[in-house]
Amino acid sequence: MGAAAGKAVEGSASAGTARAEDRLAVAERVVFDLDCRRSSYDGTNVGIWDAQATCTNRSLLAAIDEIVFLKETHAFPTASTAGRRMDGALRAAMSHLMEEVVKLRVWDGSQLEGRSGLRFAVEKLSVSMASRGSSSIAFLIGDSTSTARTGDSISTVRSSTGDFSYSTVDELYASGGSQRGEVTGFKSLDEFDLICPGSVSVLHEISKRVIRAGYTKELLRTFDNAPCDVLDRFLSILQMGCFLRTDKVISYENAEWWTAEDTIRRWILSTKLVEKALVAMQMQLQAQGKGAFDRFKNCYLMAIAKRSTSILLMFANGFTSTHSPDKLIYVLQMYEVLVDSAPGLMLVFTGQHKEFMSCQVEGVLARLARALRVMTGGLVTKIRPSVSSVALSSTGVHPLTRNTMAIIESLAPHHGALDVILASTSSGRRKGDAEGVSSFGDLVSELIASLEANIREISALHGAEGGGMWHLFHANNTDFVLKHADVLEGDDWTEWRQSRVEQHVTGYVEASWAPVVACLEAAGASLKILAKFNSALEKVYSGHLCCEVTDPALRAELRKAVSDRVVGAYDAYLFKHPKLRNSARYTAESLAELLSDLFEGEAGEGTSNR
Repeated sequence: MGAAAGKAVEGSASAGTARAEDRLAVAERVVFDLDCRRSSYDGTNVGIWDAQATCTNRSLLAAIDEIVFLKETHAFPTASTAGRRMDGALRAAMSHLMEEVVKLRVWDGSQLEGRSGLRFAVEKLSVSMASRGSSSIAFLIGDSTSTARTGDSISTVRSSTGDFSYSTVDELYASGGSQRGEVTGFKSLDEFDLICPGSVSVLHEISKRVIRAGYTKELLRTFDNAPCDVLDRFLSILQMGCFLRTDKVISYENAEWWTAEDTIRRWILSTKLVEKALVAMQMQLQAQGKGAFDRFKNCYLMAIAKRSTSILLMFANGFTSTHSPDKLIYVLQMYEVLVDSAPGLMLVFTGQHKEFMSCQVEGVLARLARALRVMTGGLVTKIRPSVSSVALSSTGVHPLTRNTMAIIESLAPHHGALDVILASTSSGRRKGDAEGVSSFGDLVSELIASLEANIREISALHGAEGGGMWHLFHANNTDFVLKHADVLEGDDWTEWRQSRVEQHVTGYVEASWAPVVACLEAAGASLKILAKFNSALEKVYSGHLCCEVTDPALRAELRKAVSDRVVGAYDAYLFKHPKLRNSARYTAESLAELLSDLFEGEAGEGTSNR
């Protein structure tokens, strides 16, 4: 009887195995039929869920469930033919689920279109950067001939109208984006519903089956290829997304200045938008309902964030080999934005992923800092005289002085970052770094010291040291430095240069106008003395009329000093010899009016025939 019972159990088991094989065969046909259809067509419309996350192939989903169930219940011995068939079908089924993950559009970028979308997000950030003093400058030294922009002066960004486009940097600042003030109608990124809840529900369904089948590692690897329409839209501003996905080393060392400005502006916008988007995406993803996908949410978002952050870092790393001082301001802006954005970019990472990405960011920042230190050293050495025929004949502010102070003023808003960069390596400098420069203040001092040394060299071309033109040239240039750098230095520095300006004003009057006054010091009273005075006066006057003094305060100070010396002596002479008044060409008043036309530059030519 026992033997009969054993045979009954064995027969029942055989019947159960046969039924399991039949169920496997049905599920296999459904799974492998999808492979055939995908190989026959492009496969875009062949799957389990459509673009709206609606299940369109429940038979395939049921087949996958059947194979997973057979796996869970150990329906077949591992080494049996049926067991191998089941494993093959399971691999194919999991492959279909992984393809569904890649096809899913979990993130919806459609809201980033139109007036309340991406264009206004870009404009909002553009306004923010403009209000913080972010500016482009021209380094009109050496062979560069570009124009400068500081604060509200010459703008390199033009406004335009029309729909948003990624094609040019102008369009990034379209429709008033380059203007200061708030942009009305803008919705911040956390106000957009960036996530598609239906797709998240699909991920829960997929995750549930993947966990049961033991394919979680494969799912995590699939996340590396998961699409993100939101971040892709922001990265498309770079216009280099596909290129940056390669392993090719990128270098912008030889980029023209306008290309460097354009690319870095694009990178700054992309970085800020990606940072803000990741914060909003994390918050919205965590707010979704509970389910099997919960255990993968962080890994999923980290994979997406890693891809976009790596593209941004690779782009920034391309500027770490740039050592040209002309690109200092651009690389400095990139350094600052990366420092500011790093916390937001790293917010979604945890564990080893956070440690790895933080090391990547720190590495790029360190390389940018090294490049910036070399640039600051090159900037000091590049302040060299560029003497032209115009500069030789001018006693006004030399172009080298204007350009040096424009550089200093443009770097001033970034003094905090420069202090950190320069102080971090005050010792162990590489070749090309500026000696003794460990702060922004040191850099300013070095630049001005180099400038003043070159101005002294240039001034020798205006005549013997101590001559009137020599003093006027130094008064103009020292005053210009003082007016544009007094807020960057201490009281002692300001007082010393103010004293130098006053000394040059006095020296100019003594060298140029004292000989004119000396004509009146001859003994006696005669028309010959007045004639000699008139001749000397008109010779100096005609030679100095077109000398330009652009600073109104310095111009007034010089005119007063000349008038006090010349008109005062002339009026005293006529008072002493009243009989000569009727024969004199000038009265004290007319002489004072004549001298009031001095130092107008080319504008003074129209009064020279007075």
